[in-house]
Amino acid sequence: MAGSKILVLGGTGPAGLCLLRELVFRKHEVVVYARTPSKIPKDLASNPLLEIVKGDMDDQAAMSPAMAKSNAVISLLGPDINRDRGIDPTKFSSFYGSCVIPLMKEHGVRRILLMGTISITLPEDRWTFFHSMVVVFMRTLANRLYHTMQNIRTTFEKEASDLDWTIFRIAQIPGESDEESWRRDRDDGEVFAGMIGEKGWTSSNQEVGIGTVAC
Repeated sequence: MAGSKILVLGGTGPAGLCLLRELVFRKHEVVVYARTPSKIPKDLASNPLLEIVKGDMDDQAAMSPAMAKSNAVISLLGPDINRDRGIDPTKFSSFYGSCVIPLMKEHGVRRILLMGTISITLPEDRWTFFHSMVVVFMRTLANRLYHTMQNIRTTFEKEASDLDWTIFRIAQIPGESDEESWRRDRDDGEVFAGMIGEKGWTSSNQEVGIGTVAC
């Protein structure tokens, strides 16, 4: 039986910290599963709504108790375009397929939102020059990263048909994760949610916007 908390994966990066701030601001109980909990600032770590569980990405035994306390998952895990050009394209899809999805099914957790990039295309997308150039760039100059994203999509299409999953696609996420910046940025305007190229779509969302969309 699913728990009542939201499990956050990838919560120690700048966007992840903004997500945590948004979740506790909205009074959600949160479990953040992190390899390096020390990256979470003290003002967040001390929040009574936030529980931190330490564990490696592929440690199913360590993640299982965190999943058992949750009724939904938000994952911001993914490769870094500057650091991971030589990545194994199956790294993250294997993690989802062998760890996250099985644990969700085991503990009765049906809902997951996970971050992707705009290199994942959909028939409903509208053409934009920026988007087409991003896809060409990724396929030619960052091919392993491109296939990492496609493999994540394929894994969920094939292995998570009985789950309620959403990949939200981003291009750039500028911004800072300290509390002052988060409070300022969250009031700077609406965050777009929809298909690429639709009215209101932009090539970037503030880091704080990730939390707004996910919530």
